[in-house]
Amino acid sequence: MVCLTMPARKEPLITGEYYHVFNRGVEHRLIFSSKRDYQRALLAIHYYRFANLPVKLSRYLIYSSQQREAFFERSGHNEKLVEVLCFCFMPNHFHFLLNQKKDMGISKFLGNFQNSYTRFFNTKYDRDGHLFKGQFKAVRVEKDEQLMHLSRYIHLNPYTSHIIKNINDLLDYEWSSFPGYVDTKMNVLSNSNQILSYFKTSEKYRDFVFDLADYQRKINDQKHILLE
Repeated sequence: MVCLTMPARKEPLITGEYYHVFNRGVEHRLIFSSKRDYQRALLAIHYYRFANLPVKLSRYLIYSSQQREAFFERSGHNEKLVEVLCFCFMPNHFHFLLNQKKDMGISKFLGNFQNSYTRFFNTKYDRDGHLFKGQFKAVRVEKDEQLMHLSRYIHLNPYTSHIIKNINDLLDYEWSSFPGYVDTKMNVLSNSNQILSYFKTSEKYRDFVFDLADYQRKINDQKHILLE
């Protein structure tokens, strides 16, 4: 069993602040190879954003639907480590936009998420060792404008990286919080209220994201050309 011990950060993450958090597979390897992989990662986000969890996700998934519902109604099981504003899973990396709700919340959330998913992935694909590249990266968001632009950057990732060809397909990309921003009825995981509050409608936010899509893709393509 792989257990990732996160080295202490030089600058502790501040409770109440927002952070862009990201990591990739070790040696740039794929970390999501099938629909089931992505689904398991979504379950891990949903579960490990909470504090004081007495059992691992693998044990929780054995519970009946009634037991699962009762589980989070118990006292102490519904406090959050983090609020997930945005997320996007890509074949070899992930992005989160998080608000830390408790001290060490982001580190605990990422540690639990990466450990849980690594155990699942290694068991499924009969492998050993680390899956993610060392310590996750966390960049503090200091302005509202930065928060908006980061959400756009994260949500555009599948288009920027040519995972999807047409920008409208972003509305159907299941492994991102973007569909839930455009149609809030679909939003069961991320808290879109903070960012959508800057826009009159969810359609205005969609336009905000789409307007920079081709530019962001062009910049990304140029970056790869320069690195070749």
